[in-house]
Amino acid sequence: MTDKVRVRYAPSPTGHLHIGNARTAIFNYLFARHHGGDFIIRIEDTDVKRNVEGGEQNQLTYLKWLGVDWDESVDREGAYGPYRQTERLGIYRELWQDLMNRGLAYFCYCTEEELEREREEQLARGETPKYSGRCRHLTEEDRKRLEAEGRVPSVRFAVPQGRTYTFNDMVKGEISFRSEDFGDFVIVKKDGIPTYNFAVAADDHLMEITHVLRGEDHITNTPRQLMIYEAFGWTPPVFGHMTLIVNEQRKKLSKRDESIVQFIEQYDALGYMPEALLNFIALLGWSPEGEEEIFTREQLIEIFDANRLSKSPAVFDTAKLNWLNQHYLKAAPLERVVGLCLPHLQKAGRLPEKPGPADLEWATALVALLRDHLRFGAEIVPLSDLFFTEPQEPDDEGKAVMSEPSVPDVLRAFSRQVEELGEEGFTVDGIKAAIKAVQKETGVKGKGLFMPIRIALTGQTHGPDLNGCIWLLGRSTVLKRLSAALG
Repeated sequence: MTDKVRVRYAPSPTGHLHIGNARTAIFNYLFARHHGGDFIIRIEDTDVKRNVEGGEQNQLTYLKWLGVDWDESVDREGAYGPYRQTERLGIYRELWQDLMNRGLAYFCYCTEEELEREREEQLARGETPKYSGRCRHLTEEDRKRLEAEGRVPSVRFAVPQGRTYTFNDMVKGEISFRSEDFGDFVIVKKDGIPTYNFAVAADDHLMEITHVLRGEDHITNTPRQLMIYEAFGWTPPVFGHMTLIVNEQRKKLSKRDESIVQFIEQYDALGYMPEALLNFIALLGWSPEGEEEIFTREQLIEIFDANRLSKSPAVFDTAKLNWLNQHYLKAAPLERVVGLCLPHLQKAGRLPEKPGPADLEWATALVALLRDHLRFGAEIVPLSDLFFTEPQEPDDEGKAVMSEPSVPDVLRAFSRQVEELGEEGFTVDGIKAAIKAVQKETGVKGKGLFMPIRIALTGQTHGPDLNGCIWLLGRSTVLKRLSAALG
């Protein structure tokens, strides 16, 4: 095996890139880059019936979107290809035939009905279900008879008896399994396609994978893979099994859990920044030294230490993700934040499909005004409601403000000033000057001046910069709302 670190992310194209799979990819990527090693993406597409159109491309597209790159894959050939399992069937065939020739694997002719009946009988006796080995010692005559019945065999691996398989897990420490706990398992299905445990062990060896970082749901697969390694005399990689991601109720993250957005493309569509999502996912089950939580990709690569992978489940904290994303939005160039918000304003009908220069100027001013309150791009729509909906009745504080005797004078004076500005003079600076003129005319200043104008125009007692709000509302809307407030 090579001395150079080589790790892999091996998705099945049975769905789009999920937050849990993205974490696996990111941890492997950071581990490889930290050690100056290679990161490989291998497509495990042997479950042909469950593969979805576009699944493979979605995985690659959204890993790139997150800022993850790789050294070898279906789109970047290396010396260890092919990188799709369905293109490696000839390699697997030679290997399982070798096991058959050495008596370490055998044809199994059992039907699904027979296997199910066997499982039910074992359960009824209080036993843990496992294959009984009934086809392990078939004679040539037995095989011919079963094949004459039209039975198509699978291939089973003959599990050694009386063995203990132990490995030192990077996360969980020493783990052991007894071979008696496993029945002879299928390594090649009846259609000639290898099963996961056989193909993954073969691929990891042939691609010289040195470390396997994956979810803890794979722990029980590891002894089966160690048996395959042993049968061929191969040196196994170092295994590390990451803890589960759980929701805020400490329940395992389920794809049916609608309280959490779970697919990376959905975060893209909602206007999250990939740097923020990469930062957030890297902290799901891994912690750096110190209290800092905001890291660039380059910083994560530099500090990533697999010894700091957590032994406790990782809680998916949506509030923390939104806090992180808000931090990145505040630090980003304004035009980039505008780009994240535009599709949502267009979808809501608040901007035309093909915005002109005036539309873009308005949108840029809107985002600049609201960006400190923005957690992700799609939030620009509810945050901008005050510019598109009639003012709501003010709260108790607002009612108290509007009951002051000076309010009608302030609103009438401001309305006259807006009229006099005209369309050309209706700018942020022009509005600022108009409010100052109202102060001079009425003698009202501070809260007594600004709050009645804000409440009359937005229904709110507090909000973003008043001059910017007034400009975004537009002169005709401002005059209309002032008139309504004056009765």
